[in-house]
Amino acid sequence: MSRYIATRAIRGSNALVAEAEALLKQAVEEKGADTPVAFPNTAYFLPVTFGMLAHEVNTLGDLEFSLAHAKKLLHPLPEDNLWVPYLGETLDSGMATLLAAEAIEGVRFAYGEEPTLYPGLELAGSTSYPQLNGTGHLNGPIDDIQLRSWGIQLVDGRMPGFAALVGAAHSNEAAVAIVRELQRRNILTFLCGNTNGRSVIDQLHEEGVEMGYDTYIVPFGTDTISAIYPLGFATRSALTFGGLKAGQWRDILIYNKFRVFAFVLALGEVDDLKYAAAAGAISYGFPTIADTVIPEILPTGVTRYEHVISMPWNEIEAETEEERAAKMVQRAIEVRGVKVKITEVPVPVAYGSAFEGEVVRRADMRAEFGGKNSRAFEYLLMAPMDEVEDGKIELIGPGLDTLDEGGSMDLALVVEVAGRKMQEDFEPVLERQFHYFINGASGIQHIGQRDITWIRISKAAAEKGFDLKHFGDILYARFHADFGAIVDKLQIKIITDPDLHAEWLAKAREAYDFRNRRLADLTDDAVDTFYSCILCQSFAPTHVCVVSPQRLGLCGAYNWLDCKASYEINPTGPNQPIQKGQCLDDDKGYFAGVNEYAKMASQGTVEEVTMYSIMENPMTACGCFECIVMVIPEANGVMVVSREDPSMTPAGMTFSTLAGIAGGGLQTPGIMGVGKFYLTSPKFVSADGGFKRIVWMSSFLKETMAEEFKQVAEREGDPDLIAKIADETICTDVEGLLAYLESVGHPALTMDMMF
Repeated sequence: MSRYIATRAIRGSNALVAEAEALLKQAVEEKGADTPVAFPNTAYFLPVTFGMLAHEVNTLGDLEFSLAHAKKLLHPLPEDNLWVPYLGETLDSGMATLLAAEAIEGVRFAYGEEPTLYPGLELAGSTSYPQLNGTGHLNGPIDDIQLRSWGIQLVDGRMPGFAALVGAAHSNEAAVAIVRELQRRNILTFLCGNTNGRSVIDQLHEEGVEMGYDTYIVPFGTDTISAIYPLGFATRSALTFGGLKAGQWRDILIYNKFRVFAFVLALGEVDDLKYAAAAGAISYGFPTIADTVIPEILPTGVTRYEHVISMPWNEIEAETEEERAAKMVQRAIEVRGVKVKITEVPVPVAYGSAFEGEVVRRADMRAEFGGKNSRAFEYLLMAPMDEVEDGKIELIGPGLDTLDEGGSMDLALVVEVAGRKMQEDFEPVLERQFHYFINGASGIQHIGQRDITWIRISKAAAEKGFDLKHFGDILYARFHADFGAIVDKLQIKIITDPDLHAEWLAKAREAYDFRNRRLADLTDDAVDTFYSCILCQSFAPTHVCVVSPQRLGLCGAYNWLDCKASYEINPTGPNQPIQKGQCLDDDKGYFAGVNEYAKMASQGTVEEVTMYSIMENPMTACGCFECIVMVIPEANGVMVVSREDPSMTPAGMTFSTLAGIAGGGLQTPGIMGVGKFYLTSPKFVSADGGFKRIVWMSSFLKETMAEEFKQVAEREGDPDLIAKIADETICTDVEGLLAYLESVGHPALTMDMMF
């Protein structure tokens, strides 16, 4: 390795550690060593420091320890003309840089100036922590709730990895082209840093590119130090999904090398600090690809393939900025070893799952279907082979051009599928894909399913030529690409004609009702086979979901029928049949076959698992759960915390903190992650008293599942039960909880003790 890279990285690291020391000293003098330091909504304190050193930073004084460790990692500059044969000193400097950068960010949060939003910038779906001390903060650390929301996409491959863009691109057009290419490949994009005072964030903002959680484009800050946040995200991925503990630094780095597919795109001039930060990224196994001329590190070892690649923007042979961007991103993907699956969809807008969370606001809306002013529904049904004309897409009724701008219209998307391996059980599995497939189009918003579908088309998409028939193009391309093993032919009706719409809506609702009753009639006792779901093992290697008719997967995305269909579609996939075998304990849900499978699939980590108890050998969790259930001993019951709830709970912890205990493939009696509809099952912690044990619940669940919980309360023989359950609007502490339970006469207070 050349002396040049080592010199730049070591020099940058020494300078930043010195800056962090000076800043901390000033902060302690001005505010005191006991001043709180915290990144909002995360259970991992300052995550890189916590993961590397097992050191909890709660105050400014706590930062002295981490900076002392950073100083131990520093090295003097190499002698002139010295060839450096290995990366050791450079990597040490990189880790020191990360500790110092995180310390500086911690000090900034300790000052806590009133944030001022980056001028004119709206962050889609994200919590913004914009400028502090004029440093250009925009998003701050990603909270644990969002980390877990992205978890299922990271593990199922829809989001193959993430890219950190540092600096500013050759031009605004180049910046947009690079980001769009990453979106097209469904790669999460983090933005930070600047080149000569100009940031890629500035460039995208000037070009009207929407940034935020919902668009997979997350702006952290316009200084290089904000690059600490992507690496904090990577550290938390290992702690959250990998079951790793703070202080297992080598294991955390190895986990990221082989499981978190990330890379750095260095845009513009690379200064000392960027070299030092890149060295820290390389320690994680994340290579750096620069769009300028810099020395390369081609031998492999720390990263899977090359460490540093130089691809000068103007030397990339291409006629357009889009072509250059495609070549640069493709090279980065090759160097990191990212596995990307792209389906070419013939629509006039950009397409990829990075657009799934895109929001079309009313002011930007060309038309909407569903919602308050119209009815939209989607229905997929199996049809005989000779009744389906493959590729036939019909628009029946008025088109988009008949609507006034901002108008609404009834819409039906009816897909008839034929295939030699197609089964009726597959219908709801395939129908659920409408949401993901349609949302992949830029400028299209899809919410809901069945007969509560709500779709919006943006003005920008309509101006590019997107119309109603393109819904058919999307569904046709994606079903053949993703489900070709069972879908031989399909034809699509896009119905806006009022009479035909009403006719098909009646047929669809009859089918919905049949499907609901079919699953409702299934019980665990009625089947001899459960199903596994090990989809999340790519991130949580020892976690195993066991899905039964009365207990869906903890992410809420897979029920027993879904897993059954998934296995038949893909016999070698993540959903495998588990023969229940001998029932060892009917009340707690011990089955010989389930225990045998859990031990094998968890690599011996889990010896036994109960299906119906939280107190004894509960099921493990990765990090993608919709809710956390935890025992509140003082109340002789359990609380249920929704992912969407950021409030404090009677356990003295928020969802983010609780998730660190419940996730990572750990088996912890008294706490477990669950899918929200498991709460309505008769088997919900039935060994421990069932639904009546719930003494506290996030109000979000009460509101969004009001009808379902009403039925559960009637089933339990206590119609007023939901009103007796406290939530964060009533109390967030044990004393307040006990007082409320006493005042309403909650049944948990008179039930047998859980312990």
